Amino acid sequence: MKLTASKLSFTSILLFALGLRLLTSCNPNGKKNTSGNTLNKKIGVLMVNHGSRSATWRNALLGLEKSVTDSVLKTGEIKGIKTAFMEYTEPSIATRLKEFDQEGYTDVIIVPIFLTVSTHSFDDIPTIIGQKEDPQSMQSLKVEGIERFTPKAKTYITPLLDFTSVLQKNILRRASALSKDATKEGLVLIAYGDETYNKEWTELLTKVADYVKQNTGISTFSYGWCGHVAHYNPDSTTAAIKRVLKEREVAAVIPVLVAHDEMFQVKIIGDGIAKIPNSKDKVLYVADAILPDTTVENWVINITREFAGKIEHGGKQASK
Repeated sequence: MKLTASKLSFTSILLFALGLRLLTSCNPNGKKNTSGNTLNKKIGVLMVNHGSRSATWRNALLGLEKSVTDSVLKTGEIKGIKTAFMEYTEPSIATRLKEFDQEGYTDVIIVPIFLTVSTHSFDDIPTIIGQKEDPQSMQSLKVEGIERFTPKAKTYITPLLDFTSVLQKNILRRASALSKDATKEGLVLIAYGDETYNKEWTELLTKVADYVKQNTGISTFSYGWCGHVAHYNPDSTTAAIKRVLKEREVAAVIPVLVAHDEMFQVKIIGDGIAKIPNSKDKVLYVADAILPDTTVENWVINITREFAGKIEHGGKQASK
């Protein structure tokens, strides 16, 4: 039968409408979307850290990314992973988020590699990515020349390291390796610190020290600061060591710092130790850091998979 022009036109329209309906009811992999919307999630991971002028410090964080990449991407839910430095150096958080936008990512899981709450984790990062409008943080970021950028992609910030047992296990491992005779030693933890969240930092260090004491023969503990709280002064380290030496013969000093930075581990903590008389016999110390650590790597892998799963199932339970 020969089709007339009007019948041909009607048939073409009908076929076009049918094709459009099929296109919008299926995802790119051909799976039907029962909600009626096209599913086209492209999830990325952005590992965010403080940043440092030290190449050794930065390389440790880039090394962490390299160590977890294969496992993070293995299941296929996450399509890419990057590292950003909050300050001092590029690539910045804004730079990386722009890259994710340019590469068509719809969702970005931000993993802060910070030990506990601070103005950086609670105010600065959410303000940088457009989740928060904190006036004090905005002013501080402006003064420090840190760019703010709100991406097209939805952003999700994961919990911090101290929400797990990661830090406890890390410090126990390092304390055990450093110890020579636990019955004669006291534990000294030196952290960066944060004046605004001093209570939370103190609780974190106390919790870690209690865990170490329960699993070793060490029974005495003290702590000190090497960052803003101590104004980058070695005296806080010296004072913490002296408190321990009042009760024990030797102080085992451990830096509670994410990565190695010559300014902190060598200069500030090292100078604080040097002020102790007969420090070579009285103080045990290795200028190490939390990284590298397979437990930290596993934490990153597990938490990114957890958030990716929530995003794939609608994102209702993922922290946004």
